[in-house]
Amino acid sequence: MMRFLTAGLLSLGISTGAASAQQCGGDFGQFLQGLRAEAAQRGYSQQAIDGFFRHADYYQRALDADRRQGIFTVPFTEFSRRLISQNRLDNGRRNAERHRAVFDEIERRFGVSRGILLSFWAFETDYGAFQGDFNTLDSLVTLAHDCRRPELFRPEVFAALELYTRGDFDPVNTQGAWAGEIGMVQMLPEDIVTHAIDGDGDGRVSLQSSPADALLSGANILSSLGWRPREPWLIEVTIPGDLDWYDTGIHTSRSVAEWEAAGVRARAGGALPMSGAQASIILPEGRNGPAFIAYPNFNVLFEWNQSFTYVLTAAYFATRLEGAPVFDPRNPEPGLSGDEMRELQRRLVARGMDTGGTTGILGARTRAAVREVQRELGLPADAWPTRALLNAL
Repeated sequence: MMRFLTAGLLSLGISTGAASAQQCGGDFGQFLQGLRAEAAQRGYSQQAIDGFFRHADYYQRALDADRRQGIFTVPFTEFSRRLISQNRLDNGRRNAERHRAVFDEIERRFGVSRGILLSFWAFETDYGAFQGDFNTLDSLVTLAHDCRRPELFRPEVFAALELYTRGDFDPVNTQGAWAGEIGMVQMLPEDIVTHAIDGDGDGRVSLQSSPADALLSGANILSSLGWRPREPWLIEVTIPGDLDWYDTGIHTSRSVAEWEAAGVRARAGGALPMSGAQASIILPEGRNGPAFIAYPNFNVLFEWNQSFTYVLTAAYFATRLEGAPVFDPRNPEPGLSGDEMRELQRRLVARGMDTGGTTGILGARTRAAVREVQRELGLPADAWPTRALLNAL
């Protein structure tokens, strides 16, 4: 669960006023000394600090993984086909049956669908089969030292220290994902401190070995982020050819009734649920590609992962696990290669637009910029960048 947290350690009741002279970068040894000093200011004993940081080391492997995320440049249809296999569907349904009592308890307590939790369980660790082989402490201190996102990773170091003092974190042997997530549904240390639940009643929270603990903890996080109990999150739709494309996208919402009045229909037939709810029309590959209506719960999933394509694929897979058919890919215009996307982003930046950098990834800000420039140029403003747009710029 790679989340961009802003609460820091306020939820732990620990003052964030403690400061170190070196917030990120510079000599790594001095950086560790700064972390130690801040830990002491936060009230941790010298014994705990020594035990926790004694073996902490710079971890180039974690940095390399952070920089190597090219899969997020892949369009939705291709990405979803890579992640969703018949084996994952079959295992998901078997796990739904095997842990039926756990999912029933989750739906009773939190109203979170089993499909959503099964989907993230599948994508994060293949239902617990591979939970990562990165040393968690080394990953966190290295990524905190790196000046790319220290505001995310520095608080996680101290959350891991808190877990260590409780006997729930081994600095030498705890392993997980490259970004410090641990367990079957990949939770960051701060989320473990604040939201972990002993689901199987054995007196300990074992996120790496207990599906009940991991799934209930994941549901608790989603609930805390605003998940609306027993409401839908994503439904595949058909759309009319004369829809105002500028009104589509995750940041524009209309009532479901208004979308239906505009000609949007559930592909599976029948009326769309919750006619009074606000919802968005999602066109991941433009007006000629697949189409979905996204309800408020869809937005909550971005707190789990910031990638639009990943979140949409996970949300769609959750619907498949609950019986939805395979989506219709339709016939979208070809997208851009990574190099072409970077060139497009450079040209948009030159026009004064914010693309979130020239990363080659079609993120939310690039989509918004594309939609605006399409409208300027008199092109269908569906936020899907094509070679025709690149040439027009």
